Amino acid sequence: MPKSTFFLRSDHSNNESFTSPKIPLTWPSLPTIIPHRLRRKLRSKLRTRQSPASSLASLQTSFSPAHTLRSLRAHRWSFYDGQYLFLALLAIFCLSIIETAGPLAKTFVAMLLMTVLVVPISRQFFLPAIPILSWVLLFFSCKFIPAEYRPPIWVRVLPALENIFYGANLSNVLSAHKFVILDVLAWLPYGIIHFGAPFVVSAVLFVFAAPGTLPVFARSFGYMNLAGVIIQLTFPCSPPWYENLFHLAPANYGMSGSPAGLARIDDLFGLDMYTTNFTASPLVFGAFPSLHAGCATTLALFMSHVFPKLRPFFIGYVLWIWWATMYLSHHYAVDLVGGSLPYKVAGVVFYIARSKYLPRNQSDKEFRWDYDYTEVGDVSSGYSYDLADIDADFHAASGDEWTIGSSSSISSGSISPIDEGQSLWEGDTLASHSDGESSDRSRP
Repeated sequence: MPKSTFFLRSDHSNNESFTSPKIPLTWPSLPTIIPHRLRRKLRSKLRTRQSPASSLASLQTSFSPAHTLRSLRAHRWSFYDGQYLFLALLAIFCLSIIETAGPLAKTFVAMLLMTVLVVPISRQFFLPAIPILSWVLLFFSCKFIPAEYRPPIWVRVLPALENIFYGANLSNVLSAHKFVILDVLAWLPYGIIHFGAPFVVSAVLFVFAAPGTLPVFARSFGYMNLAGVIIQLTFPCSPPWYENLFHLAPANYGMSGSPAGLARIDDLFGLDMYTTNFTASPLVFGAFPSLHAGCATTLALFMSHVFPKLRPFFIGYVLWIWWATMYLSHHYAVDLVGGSLPYKVAGVVFYIARSKYLPRNQSDKEFRWDYDYTEVGDVSSGYSYDLADIDADFHAASGDEWTIGSSSSISSGSISPIDEGQSLWEGDTLASHSDGESSDRSRP
């Protein structure tokens, strides 16, 4: 008969109890392309950088829905939480009009999303990404909106504005002379980099930006695209390729889309990468505003916020996208201005995020693990020492990386991290700042 070993343990009540030792369970290491010596060196460097008192860079690892329910009960609801009601109604509308999927498939998708939002380890990723998922869902459901409920298509407005502002159709001017090298140079940013850049920027922001920057970027990126699609639905305009094919003849929603200049890329490589997809586009007459320009501008603004010395490079990328969209006959110049410039779609979203929710970078910090605290919003006016007001309450760090703000923070120049009693759900809300709540919070 096998023997069991028992250990004597004494607790604070001086009661003795016997417990059997726990056998540690370890998962086998997964194969990786990174050499073991390099992984060990990087892991050691990151651990030495992290402050023992700081948990800003930590991620949720719990699978228990009870943690999410406790966060919901502790969350102090505000007017800005209405964004979730709006997104929920939008999702219900889109799922109701989509005809390609049946009720069971739609119910499964809805239940799957609710599940990942209830589990903490997945909620930290999917809650900030809800605006992005809503934008993708709305974009692909546009073709199911009946034509009788949609506004008329504007064919002459953009060409007229182009001639008024610039004296000529810049898209036709730039695409008048076509060369293979120019086709490839336009294809790279428009057809390749545009789709992969958001993922690369997200990874860069996660590693090098202040904790809390990535959720703000995800929400800003999603709401910018969502606002752009809503404008395209309510103000449908024909792109330059339509003028080249049909001149200024009236358009209707039964017309197919066109790959325009990207068709030359398909011919060059002998592949059908764009012709079929652009011909069956769910939003054919979505020329204004240009979401290619809006996405590039949003990425450039956030990357310039983190790496201000590289701002000229990011501006060059935006101009590259601008040229590519006009050379490929997908957008007019006024579309690019509408999607990019400040006080337009991307500019408005970014400057709202920066003034209220975006953590400020600290010049002496290189990685996110170096941060012991974060300051949210624009720099406060008045006399301060870069740590908000000198007599402000300073709470020990305990927030997670996805915390966008806290109720103990002042919306402009606030100190974060927050105390350990704060709701995690509240930290995931863009509108969790309140000027009047900071004085109600006591020291831990």
